Amino acid sequence: MKIYTKTGDDGDTGLFGGPRVRKDHPRIEAYGTVDELNAVLGLVRTHALPNDVDSLLENVQNELFDLGAELATPEPAKFNIHGVGEVQTSRLEQAIDRFEEELEPLKQFILPGGTPAAAYLHVARTVCRRAERMLVSLDHSEEISARSIVYLNRLSDLLFVAARLVNHRAGQADIPWQKT
Repeated sequence: MKIYTKTGDDGDTGLFGGPRVRKDHPRIEAYGTVDELNAVLGLVRTHALPNDVDSLLENVQNELFDLGAELATPEPAKFNIHGVGEVQTSRLEQAIDRFEEELEPLKQFILPGGTPAAAYLHVARTVCRRAERMLVSLDHSEEISARSIVYLNRLSDLLFVAARLVNHRAGQADIPWQKT
C-alpha cells in the first residue's frame, strides 16, 4: 500500500465516516495539534527520563491517538470510538498527586527550562494548551466531548509537574521568574 493517495492534493481531506473538509477546518486543526503534541512527547521520550515518567508518557501517547481518532470522526459513537474520558483523566490526576509529593510547593512562577527533557516537557505543555484552545474553539461550532477538553487541561498540568519532577530528580532546581 502506498503512503500517498493524492486525494488531498486540492486542499481537502476526508473525515472518518464523514465528509471531506478543507485542511484548515477547525476539526483538522484540532486533531492536527493533538498529533503535534504526540510528536513532541515522542521527542521528549528520546531524552533521559525516569522510568515512571517515560511509562506514563507512553500511555499518554496512546491516549492521544484515541483522542485524535475521536476528533477525526464527526460521529464517534456511531463507529464505537470513545476517545478519552474520566478514567484517563483520573490516571493523570493520580500521577500529578504522586509526582507532587516529591516536589517543594511552588511559591512563585518558574521559567521553562532545566534539563533537556524538562525543557521539552514544557514545550509539550504549551502545545497541549494550544490543542485545548483548539478544542474549545471547535466546540463553538460542532459538538465535541467535553471530557476531551478536561483531559487536555489535566494533561497540561501533568506535563508541568513532570517537567519539575524531571529537573528535581536530576538535581536541577526550578528557575524562578524574575520580574523585570
